[in-house]
Amino acid sequence: MKHMPGADPELVILDEQYQELQRYPLGAMKRKEIIQLMKSLGFYKKESIDAPVPAEFQTAPLRKPQDAKDDL
Repeated sequence: MKHMPGADPELVILDEQYQELQRYPLGAMKRKEIIQLMKSLGFYKKESIDAPVPAEFQTAPLRKPQDAKDDL
């Protein structure tokens, strides 16, 4: 995560070669909405900070959000 003063917050999805795949604006979203977006994209939320991440979630495969519009 990189904070950029004055920039609107956005989630930038990169592939394994750090090429940009998708951007999602987060400025108008509430915390619960961001968590739901992350879940719908295939990200895994650990039970605790020390919990391991299962192997199938370590590369966080991108998929279209379940309630996505085509313009995202």
